[in-house]
Amino acid sequence: MAHMIQVRQTGGPERLEWVPVAVGDPGEGQVRLRQTAIGLNFIDVYYREGTYAAERPFVPGLEAAGVVEAVGPGVPDVKTGDRVAYAAPPLGAYATERLMPADRLVALPDGITDEQAAAMMLKGMTAWYLLRRTHEVRPGEPVLFHAAAGGVGLIAGQWGKALGAVMIGTVGSAAKVEQAKDAGYDHVIDLSREDLVARVRDLTGGEGVPVVYDSIGRDTFMRSLDCLRPLGLMASFGQSSGSVESFSPGLLAQKGSLFLTRPVLNTYTAKRADLVQAAADLFEVVRSGAVRIRVNQTYPLAEAARAHADLQGRRTTGQSVLLP
Repeated sequence: MAHMIQVRQTGGPERLEWVPVAVGDPGEGQVRLRQTAIGLNFIDVYYREGTYAAERPFVPGLEAAGVVEAVGPGVPDVKTGDRVAYAAPPLGAYATERLMPADRLVALPDGITDEQAAAMMLKGMTAWYLLRRTHEVRPGEPVLFHAAAGGVGLIAGQWGKALGAVMIGTVGSAAKVEQAKDAGYDHVIDLSREDLVARVRDLTGGEGVPVVYDSIGRDTFMRSLDCLRPLGLMASFGQSSGSVESFSPGLLAQKGSLFLTRPVLNTYTAKRADLVQAAADLFEVVRSGAVRIRVNQTYPLAEAARAHADLQGRRTTGQSVLLP
């Protein structure tokens, strides 16, 4: 029988419950998937804790790979037996089987394993929109990317390096410095012992960087603004340390007429054509070897609570996957 992880009350990892579920036949525009690998992401924590709202009870998860078991009416491009992956709403990836809108699926090419796909779709397409759309990284320009040893950071470091950027990454401990360097970062700043702003200014000849990609939030946000050169862009795409405190927009003027954006993947891939392009670009850099996808942790789906605890406790590196 199919099973899922259900959240009836928001809170800590213990709120993740392993329960049986009956998955019906796919409706108009849907397919039924037998899932083979499921991505673990910090956004799953936000939903579990209630930072991001979802009607309860709900099944967390936005990313997985699997095999199409049945196809509903009005689905012209997907057939039974296809290997597919996704990183998109609706919630519900933490399940052994599920129904999924067919237009949110992309076909997996040869050379990409199910575990790789589940580990990279959300993080990899996040790196894609950040580096190729939010701010189009150019050869030779310095880029500051926080959480360089995290899931998105490891992909972004390699991708940014392949684009010719000078990649400056930050990590939270000395143990993660080499991981970030191995992922293509030219310079790695250990926030536990180095002054972020002083180090960035030193690396850029006092100018600062044109763009900061910050998924940490409260702990780094203000210092990140001070790392920007005039007219620089702050891309705040996460809040692993907590929400950014309120501030006056006038602060952006004082610090050099800065730009601020809070981008999310769903906006950049809302149109089917953009989703397909994002996935195609991601598959290309992985298959070419420019970006390596390393699954460093796997957990049984039934032990999702342990996976969440490890993720929040910063005991994971790179990509983690839940296995049904």
